[in-house]
Amino acid sequence: MARQTFWKGYLKLSLVTASVSLTPATTESNKVRFHVLNRKTSNRVESRYVDSVTHKAVPEKEQVKGYPKGEDDYVILEDEEIEEVELESTRTIDIDTFVPRGSIDWIWYDKPHFLAPEDKVGTEAFCVIREAMRANNVVGIARLVLYRRERAVLLEPQGKGIILWTLHYGNELREPVSHLDIDAKVDTKLLAMMKRLVKEETKEWSASMVQDPIQKRLRTMIRNKTKSLKQAPPATKRPAVKSTGNVINIMDALKKSLAAEDEKPRSPRSR
Repeated sequence: MARQTFWKGYLKLSLVTASVSLTPATTESNKVRFHVLNRKTSNRVESRYVDSVTHKAVPEKEQVKGYPKGEDDYVILEDEEIEEVELESTRTIDIDTFVPRGSIDWIWYDKPHFLAPEDKVGTEAFCVIREAMRANNVVGIARLVLYRRERAVLLEPQGKGIILWTLHYGNELREPVSHLDIDAKVDTKLLAMMKRLVKEETKEWSASMVQDPIQKRLRTMIRNKTKSLKQAPPATKRPAVKSTGNVINIMDALKKSLAAEDEKPRSPRSR
């Protein structure tokens, strides 16, 4: 399948420049999407910006951005003013610093993208930058305008390419829950049983482990309705679990789990 490129520009490190392209590593194109319709006419319903007081539609040319400084009081910013504080170049990934690989915690990572050379001329420069980062076991930090805003990005060598991650800004992250006392003395018998249970449940990674069952059910429902078959019966609701008010006994739960595991047929590999 052809690679879906959504950004083209340049990767730059000092005086070394390579023509590159970006492709999102994830996609939502396979997700079931719905339109909002008028039940009576089956026409699509449009969304429009209206004045919150007059309730009249506001033309696009009259729509401006405002920062609230008080109740019904705003600082108006024109698009030209906002553009003045953005990056001078929106088409260059200029790596300005490096940090040790693995030193940035997972919580800072946002969206992954595949970065690849766009032509033969830039391939050598791209590979030199990639291998230099790999040899020093570092990742690059840069800034880039993506999705209509300036973002901090991380560049990490991966195979023959480079993965570009957009990063969260500091003000987007919440303080970790560090005030909770979650340390407890672990019973050695409980730990041994839990380790055994974890080992029994360990399998080779497969993408099927993270399939979305709701999307599958929606597609089946749509397919059945399209074929004008009888309406599928409504999904039965799972009975609500009644709380007994008792604290679950971990030892009993583990014993039951392990007993169930012992009854399962073993594959030659797991024996």
